[in-house]
Amino acid sequence: MADTTLNPGAELERLVDIMRQLRAEGGCPWDREQDLRSLRPYLLEEAFEVLEEMDRVAHGGSWRTFCEELGDLLFQIVFHAQLATELGEFTLADVAKAIGDKLVSRHPHVFGGGQRMEGAEQVLDNWAKLKAAEKKRKTGREGSVLDGVPVAAPALMRAERLTEKASRIGFDWADVASVRAKLTEELGELDEAIAAKDRDAIEHELGDVLFSLANLARFVGAPAEDALRMAIRRFTARFQHIESALRTEGVALGDATLAHLERHWQDAKAREKALPPPTWVPRAPVTTLRLGVADLPAQRAFWDALAPRLGWTTRRAPAADQAIYEEGGLRLTFEASATPTAGLRLVLTAPSPAAVERLPAILAALPGARLIQHQAGHLTFQDPSGLVWEYATPVE
Repeated sequence: MADTTLNPGAELERLVDIMRQLRAEGGCPWDREQDLRSLRPYLLEEAFEVLEEMDRVAHGGSWRTFCEELGDLLFQIVFHAQLATELGEFTLADVAKAIGDKLVSRHPHVFGGGQRMEGAEQVLDNWAKLKAAEKKRKTGREGSVLDGVPVAAPALMRAERLTEKASRIGFDWADVASVRAKLTEELGELDEAIAAKDRDAIEHELGDVLFSLANLARFVGAPAEDALRMAIRRFTARFQHIESALRTEGVALGDATLAHLERHWQDAKAREKALPPPTWVPRAPVTTLRLGVADLPAQRAFWDALAPRLGWTTRRAPAADQAIYEEGGLRLTFEASATPTAGLRLVLTAPSPAAVERLPAILAALPGARLIQHQAGHLTFQDPSGLVWEYATPVE
């Protein structure tokens, strides 16, 4: 539940102060070394992690985890604003004021007593005109209707946004049928290029097909980038189901026939269809378990090697003194601590008895691991930090 007693302004001031201390003399060495160039990959990663959490929420994931990722992205903005503050360029207050002023000026129908807008399309048209007027005031020219779509944006997203901007001045197809006909035309030209085995022509025509698909996505209201990302998510889940099924059967990944692989693929699709449809109401919150360890590098090395063998995901930690691993509804966060977590016995669910039987050999190859007990469908081991873990199949 949201904490309605928190004051957004006070919490943002606290975050700015924390950032200031991290960058100050005697602050964090890593934070003090960063500049605009070094922070670029982190800004991108945090933005993509927010997008990933949005997808997880749509499939029943935790809003709380989404909140955490938004915080990580906000921290990047605060970090960049602090760099600018140190150079006397601008502060976070300037950033907030600039976007606030822009939103007010571009919504005269809400804040300025302007003409009432009858729908989203009219709002977008008016937004484009106001934006062009702003640019002319600042630069002396209106610029292009297509301005404002980052060149570095994903290509499908960029194609969709460019056609959307062009449509605002009437450069658009009449209806979805016309767009679909154009896609058919482009597919025919791609077929001709493939038949001619002309590499340059194939690339050209494939680009036209993808551009037409992005345009079609805009018309039907299903963003191409989102649709492809969801298709990748489905492919990954289905393929990992195949891998898990083959391991359970004791079949090496490279030894299965195509028919065998296809059988498990169809099983994965059938399981998918049996699941509840995506929703924006969380059903399965992600539980975060934070554990303090004395030797984080040793712990990270151990779990970086073990996590993928368990089918877990290794996530990039927002801080250098953390290591994060996730599986389904559970997230493990190991943190460097002078007072390590002790006395806990933690239970991990194994997907099958075969998975339990494979684990001793895996642990034997990992430094710092100690096998405590092993019996059918159940084992107990200790990691480098001394934490004790049980790995077992669910009890029927």
